[in-house]
Amino acid sequence: MSTQFDFDGRVALVTGATRGIGFAIARALLAAGARGVTITGRGEDRLAEAEYALAAPERVLSVAGSADDPEHADEAVRATLARFGGCDVLVNNAGTNPGFGPLMTAELSGIEKTWAVNLTGPLLFARAAWHGAMSERGGTIVNIASIGGIVPMTGIGAYNIAKAGLIAMTRQLAQELAPNVRVNAIAPGVVKTRLSRALYAKNEASVAAGHPLGRIGEPEDVASAALFLASDAASWMTGETLVIDGGTLVRWQPLGAED
Repeated sequence: MSTQFDFDGRVALVTGATRGIGFAIARALLAAGARGVTITGRGEDRLAEAEYALAAPERVLSVAGSADDPEHADEAVRATLARFGGCDVLVNNAGTNPGFGPLMTAELSGIEKTWAVNLTGPLLFARAAWHGAMSERGGTIVNIASIGGIVPMTGIGAYNIAKAGLIAMTRQLAQELAPNVRVNAIAPGVVKTRLSRALYAKNEASVAAGHPLGRIGEPEDVASAALFLASDAASWMTGETLVIDGGTLVRWQPLGAED
């Protein structure tokens, strides 16, 4: 059995793929031979820019809409099936965090939107992919969670709660959709994206030094993990959350450091 990251003939749908992690995953899938990749995002202009940057017009489709809109999820899957004839891989990457701040004082509307996009959205797309193709043909789902779903962090409580829920949803869907659909998640640490910029922008060098591996993550670091989980190399994995954080959760100290 081949364990190479070979996506020849396969079709993927990546949400929130106009930049950052989602864009890197879409580009990695194309480089690995995917027959077609659908990318989603809120803005037509940004989607057009991403399509151009991916430089594979015959293999890329973009669908605009909000990740927490059920009609958008259904439309994205329908368009993928109509254009490419399948939907073998779903990557739930779209995320937002308008609910920034302590839970006791953050605006409830922002908290609700954070939960809708980061938690309800992945379920909507999973349901659309399941009913549209995967229930009969099988497939893989990769959810982009966060280490914030594992440990609490100041100021992003609403986001962290949503990501903790996504990790739990990953396990639940893995149970419900087995054996033909595998569902796994990735929990990235601080990655250089627009969404996480507030976590490192003021002192990037200091934040990087706080990682055992000495640097902040790049979108490509997460894309490599997503490619693995979606590939046949991970054919006996489901319900798992793979931490990609430069060692943040290790609580590393240099040799000889005092407790």
